[in-house]
Amino acid sequence: MSWLINSSIGRKLIMSVSGIVLVLFLLFHLSMNVAAVFSAEAYNTICSLLGSNWYAVAATAVLAAIIALHFTYATLLTLQNRKARGSNRYTVSARPKGVSWASQNMFVIGLIVCGFFILHLSQFWYNMMFTEVLGHEEATLCDGTTIGTTDGAAFIEYYFSHLWVVVAYLIWYTALWFHLTHGIWSAFKLSGGTMRYGSNDGKLSPTFWLRSSSSASPE
Repeated sequence: MSWLINSSIGRKLIMSVSGIVLVLFLLFHLSMNVAAVFSAEAYNTICSLLGSNWYAVAATAVLAAIIALHFTYATLLTLQNRKARGSNRYTVSARPKGVSWASQNMFVIGLIVCGFFILHLSQFWYNMMFTEVLGHEEATLCDGTTIGTTDGAAFIEYYFSHLWVVVAYLIWYTALWFHLTHGIWSAFKLSGGTMRYGSNDGKLSPTFWLRSSSSASPE
């Protein structure tokens, strides 16, 4: 299994799988938040079902591990690509044909996504699940406002009443869009390579992955 960690295609595979898991989480998270648009009561019911219950805390821990794995391998691949380019990375040139802007700036976009993700955690997760885990039923915000830990609709109303928060989230959504569109495309491109070069018995092998790397590279 060392090829999965040490080879370029193995690292890209880990990036793809962890990325797909994160996309599935985003869809789940989106489906919950859509409830807030139609009914504050329904959304708060969902917040109560999650809260600091063991399954929600366990899922959060798993999610944090996947995010850490995804970010670690993104950093490793970025450093690997910079090392491979050597001094050529400082050469100013036009973007190669067929290479998107998102592809060339994937790591920077990812940093922007992570930065706003931390903001999101500080506003919602910290004041809701984490505060409840500490044994408190209410969270006191920086201006002294007190909101119940399961009153998710009140948190949304409070934060999005500030213009800078709305602008920040719009920037985050834009960065997330570029990151997701290129990431999903790369994952399917990598999968396409496996379909073309699969072995006769339908099993994957280190040799197979390395052989397909030239045609399945996400970049």
